[in-house]
Amino acid sequence: MQVNDIYALFLENPSVETDTRKLKKGDIFFALKGPNYNGNHYTQQALQAGASYCIADEPSDNKDDRIILVENCLSMLQQLAKKHRQQFNIPFIAITGSNGKTTTKELLQQVISSSYKSYTTLGNLNNHIGVPLTILRIKQDAEIAIIEMGANHQKEIEGYCEYTMPTHGIITNIGKAHLEGFGGEEGIKKGKGELFEYLKKNAGTAFINNDSETLIEISKGIKEVITYGTINADYTGIVQNDESYLQVKITKGANLPLIKSQLIGNYNLPNILAAVCVGKYFNVPDNKIKDAIESYTPSNSRSQLIKKDSNEIILDAYNANPSSMKAAIENFAKMKGDKKILILGSMMELGADSDKEHEGIISLIKKYNWEDVVLTGDGFKDIPDGFLHFTFSTEAAKWFKQKRIENTLVLIKGSRSMQMEKVLE
Repeated sequence: MQVNDIYALFLENPSVETDTRKLKKGDIFFALKGPNYNGNHYTQQALQAGASYCIADEPSDNKDDRIILVENCLSMLQQLAKKHRQQFNIPFIAITGSNGKTTTKELLQQVISSSYKSYTTLGNLNNHIGVPLTILRIKQDAEIAIIEMGANHQKEIEGYCEYTMPTHGIITNIGKAHLEGFGGEEGIKKGKGELFEYLKKNAGTAFINNDSETLIEISKGIKEVITYGTINADYTGIVQNDESYLQVKITKGANLPLIKSQLIGNYNLPNILAAVCVGKYFNVPDNKIKDAIESYTPSNSRSQLIKKDSNEIILDAYNANPSSMKAAIENFAKMKGDKKILILGSMMELGADSDKEHEGIISLIKKYNWEDVVLTGDGFKDIPDGFLHFTFSTEAAKWFKQKRIENTLVLIKGSRSMQMEKVLE
């Protein structure tokens, strides 16, 4: 069966699911395969749970006409997403970058949805499965779509662009994330830059952080470029305070009073400026931009400020790479407080650069005075005297509970696989 035939079924049953545990009556089930699962084994279960059709790529003993065989399930899912995308003549804003993708996407959604019917990526479903699923969730009433794209190797963003067909794009930054998969910093630059290459070829619009020489360089040739940053940009702003929550003063491009966000860390300044820039571009009123940004509350262990007894804990444990780890530590060092504890987890997917990058973080830590430093995971296995080391976050949690701290600032950060949020359990 061809994509046009499957799309006709989708129009009658406009909901797609890849997990039988989340399946709702009427969903079209795509039997995707991965290293540890094979959806083809669950087609009968999906039908019993109420699936309207199952798209599979392996023959089944079950001869139910509702099981439709295709050559490759994942490829068909992506083709279906492209077919659906082609039905819309609206702005599609793609967001990628080494750090800040999800926060920027959430801020943009807050701002844009205040004036438009908009759809966006749920959580961080930003991979080869999540991106097409996001597109297929977009309804006919959409006025703007915001699509987050994650990547850990070259040609990945290029592939997403083929079926997302973005009209607008943001690369938040280019830092040291997924060094192993991209093949070093130049590989990251090239891989993330695939979004801008698509915009160049398709007369798109880019929103550029003008504080980044790299982004300025790779945006050359794009038909329309709108800039934001701290100076020399269409929209500029500065950090206004040294308090726990980030406050931003817009200095050019918008008549906005002080924006009092619920975000932690000066490194979130570009994310807020991007939201202001995009909001203004799409003519969202200034007061709605301010209200939208101020109402955004971070969740899912992303720069969350947790007040517990007399302590303040920054939980930034969703992910970590050398760039974001450095920014978090430097920001934490600047915060007011007599007693500060660092609890850090190893950084993953760094390949041959892992030892060097972890040593760089240790060198940075040594520049400041801390009440305690706790490092976890194999990345920090060779550490200097005076620092605590645990293999697992659960061990760090036990130490933290026994410590019985008071009147202390705590930063908890690490890569997703380290599960640093368990320190607070």
